[in-house]
Amino acid sequence: RDDPIEGHVLSGAVLDQMPDQDLVGMVDSVVVYARVSPEHKVRIVDAHKERGHIVAMTGDGVNDAPALAAASVGIAMGAGGTAQALETADVALMADDLAQLPAAIRLGRRAIHTIQFNIWFALIIKAVFLVAAIFGVATLWMAVFADVGATLIVILNSMRLLRINPHS
Repeated sequence: RDDPIEGHVLSGAVLDQMPDQDLVGMVDSVVVYARVSPEHKVRIVDAHKERGHIVAMTGDGVNDAPALAAASVGIAMGAGGTAQALETADVALMADDLAQLPAAIRLGRRAIHTIQFNIWFALIIKAVFLVAAIFGVATLWMAVFADVGATLIVILNSMRLLRINPHS
């Protein structure tokens, strides 16, 4: 059963014989990889990346660390994971529950949007007071209070992320 096409299963034994270009050509049609080594995992990740895919790799052991590093996003299964996997990965799921992944992605996207908003808000406030100071409308104390106020608003806006229910 080492036929790489039948059943869309690719084994490590077939991967050993397959050139990288052939793997790149068929990687979209393979749904199961069986009995693969750490080197095979890296080749699979690289093949997907060569096809233009964003690749997320999950793993928990030393043998997964090279593929976690090669992936666009490495996800370590934290509770039972080795230190090498946790150090190499970009994300650690501490409950070893892949069902948490969509919630983590939503939280990450919300955090990025919040960070972008906070940066733009702070820069706009500073620009307004810089222009006001150039025209002599703003005093130093007004700029200080605006800066402290902007800082507090940015902090409070960021704290809204703590209220997100990951299970909703």
